[in-house]
Amino acid sequence: MRVVVAVVAACCALLGLLALAVLRVGGPVEAGAPDPELTQPSVTVAPAPARTVDPSRSAGRPLVDPAWLARTAAAAGIPLPALRAYAGAELVLRGEQPGCRLGWNTLAGIGWVESQHGTVGGRTLGADGRSSQPVLGPALDGSGGFAAIHSTPASAAWHGDRVWEHAVGPLQFLASTWARWGADGDGDGVADPNDLDDAALAAARYLCADGHVLTSDGGWNAATNSYNHDADYVARVAAAANSYAARAR
Repeated sequence: MRVVVAVVAACCALLGLLALAVLRVGGPVEAGAPDPELTQPSVTVAPAPARTVDPSRSAGRPLVDPAWLARTAAAAGIPLPALRAYAGAELVLRGEQPGCRLGWNTLAGIGWVESQHGTVGGRTLGADGRSSQPVLGPALDGSGGFAAIHSTPASAAWHGDRVWEHAVGPLQFLASTWARWGADGDGDGVADPNDLDDAALAAARYLCADGHVLTSDGGWNAATNSYNHDADYVARVAAAANSYAARAR
């Protein structure tokens, strides 16, 4: 990418800003056009993950090289299971939609802003990609600037609220969004938004769905804005993504 957001600004964003943002839609998400007022932060592409193939995984699903994973997680300051999820999703999308050119650091930026990679509020992220306690967004009851969305029996099974909807998991998916985009990122046969391996692959496919090229400023901003229609959110994701890319080099 052409220009990297200043690392100082990125680090300030990483240290000072966090919001459990939700996908603000009332049904299955459709990627929208960027807000006309949206600024265009530039995002650099992080070094690509090294890969290997585990023949025991379904369809020879690409596996992130363990040495690259350990080295880059330490350098970037990302929990190793989280980086495994983000980098693994990038490798899958390289095969499925090579023209999208999604970098793992974009997913890491989203993961930081949404839930600090599943560690918000003192949680820890396990080796299985699950937080020590479920990550739930606020009730979407019409207050606090959120939409009013009633839960369904299916969505209540994810978050336990029989009245109002909540975004679920480290990447904050609504049940209606998950019903369309849910993925099994770790090949265990279950698509679960509380599993960061699954959520990262679902988010990657969602970001690439409209044919955006994420190495262009406009494409990256449009894709990220479709995940959460908020200019400040997009700017914070960009700051985090650029900081991770700089640390990983």
